[in-house]
Amino acid sequence: MSAQPGAFPEGRRRASSPRSHHFRGSLGRFATGVAIVTFDGPSRRYGITVNSFTSVSLEPPLVLVSIARRTKAHDEIADRPFTVNILGAEQQALALHFAGRPGVEPQWVEGSVAPRLSRVLAYFECTPWAAYDGGDHTLYLGEVIDFDYRSGDALAFANGRFTTIPESQLGVEDLL
Repeated sequence: MSAQPGAFPEGRRRASSPRSHHFRGSLGRFATGVAIVTFDGPSRRYGITVNSFTSVSLEPPLVLVSIARRTKAHDEIADRPFTVNILGAEQQALALHFAGRPGVEPQWVEGSVAPRLSRVLAYFECTPWAAYDGGDHTLYLGEVIDFDYRSGDALAFANGRFTTIPESQLGVEDLL
């Protein structure tokens, strides 16, 4: 069955407020990494803290980020190169900075296609591939042009709070 983006098939309706709150809480039980999407807009540089990030394809190398429509930078990122910056466990202040609680100004690095943040755990510089309606979010796919990582524990978010994912003794890339 196919439906128009944003339309609800007959018999389905949007969740009520208490049910939406419970849905959000249920989703929060799934631990996610924490990332910051950075890009140059028409008038300034942007960073948005996200936890909806995933790989999509190895050939070509594609990643997906989900950006809330209510985010100030939502309309600015359309058709622009961007970088997904994966945060290390020690970078919680950076996550909060780009989530609307400004702190110390971050250190920027001029990437090959988009700006990135200094000393992150990993980064993926991307050119726009596609954008899809995702309800109250837009799903942006980017083709990875440049990437790298460093050793260290990852910053994660679960149950409404930050936590740490320890670095494994052996990375999966060594098994391939």
